[in-house]
Amino acid sequence: MIINIYKDKQKMGSEAARCAADLLQKAITTRGETNLILATGASQFEMLGSLVVKDIDWSKVTVFHLDEYIGLPASHPASFRKYLKERFASQVAGLRKFHYVNGEIDPRAECQRLGKLISNLTIDVACIGIGENGHLAFNDPPADFEIEEAYIIVDLDPTCRQQQVGEGWFASLDEVPKQAISMSIRQIMKSAAIVCTVPDARKAVAVKNTIEGPVTNLVPASILQTQPRCWMFMDEPAAAKLKQ
Repeated sequence: MIINIYKDKQKMGSEAARCAADLLQKAITTRGETNLILATGASQFEMLGSLVVKDIDWSKVTVFHLDEYIGLPASHPASFRKYLKERFASQVAGLRKFHYVNGEIDPRAECQRLGKLISNLTIDVACIGIGENGHLAFNDPPADFEIEEAYIIVDLDPTCRQQQVGEGWFASLDEVPKQAISMSIRQIMKSAAIVCTVPDARKAVAVKNTIEGPVTNLVPASILQTQPRCWMFMDEPAAAKLKQ
């Protein structure tokens, strides 16, 4: 795990995007194509804003989507499909393919469909974040570190659901769906490289537990300690509780 701390979110996001772009370009140079995983949420705003303007041949890039709420229409302001179409897919020219998670159809069938698509692929870069409860994707604690399926149905815990309200995606806790389709921990960790972007003071405890605590499914993101090619990008407020 490689730790990078910046004064503000803008610098953090631009440097995370630079790192991801370099890794994608190396894969394109080596194999002629590349596969990318993208996360959503407020933590990814600055990174995605910088990534979409990088000089990358997007026609060589296939993207997988981390997670989506079950039963939430794609037109809803909190839909992750809507988020990624507006903030990424519509901003890059000639993208090869984007495999969205559709939470409006049979979730078990959707997990199977996505699992078949991603199986046997090399994922070169996963651009992810960390939740206030330490989750990766929607794998809330205690996360399943052993399940082999690439996409799974998960229950969202109250802390995770409250975070969505706090970030302004929903007006109240009752509006937040209680289940989602999520990429599994094992599938995320199969990525050749991980770029984790985590801003804001509200993530400081999760960051400390992720980096300095034991590897435990009670802090799902702590498993990132086992990935040597994981670059952590934080602003100073997010890193405030780390040992100096």
